[in-house]
Amino acid sequence: QVELVESGGGLVQAGGSLRLSCAASGRTFSSYAMGWFRQAPGKEREFVVAISSGGSVKYYGNSVKGRFTISRDNAKNTVYLQMNSLKPEDTAVYYCAAADSVRRLRIGEYDYWGQGTQVTVSS
Repeated sequence: QVELVESGGGLVQAGGSLRLSCAASGRTFSSYAMGWFRQAPGKEREFVVAISSGGSVKYYGNSVKGRFTISRDNAKNTVYLQMNSLKPEDTAVYYCAAADSVRRLRIGEYDYWGQGTQVTVSS
């Protein structure tokens, strides 16, 4: 059983930056691939980024490539999402997720997910 808690969301102006954190419980955290997805009102859930259990493989959604960076610190049971050059269309609730493979995260299959944190980007 893995519990995930996101933090770091808030209000930021377009062009600004924000760093989200996801703190995980469980002794098997280092065995899980981790990722982020987001959902805005009236829109479908969207894959953002995923990282393999060891951190060596990363996949980014086309809309965030070059702007967002995922990283993890297995010693701290934490995954991070650094978001730069934010745009109003990035506004959404961001969720942290865990699965047993990066492949499953990319297709929207999660074993665990958090409560989400709101990110609002103003123009």
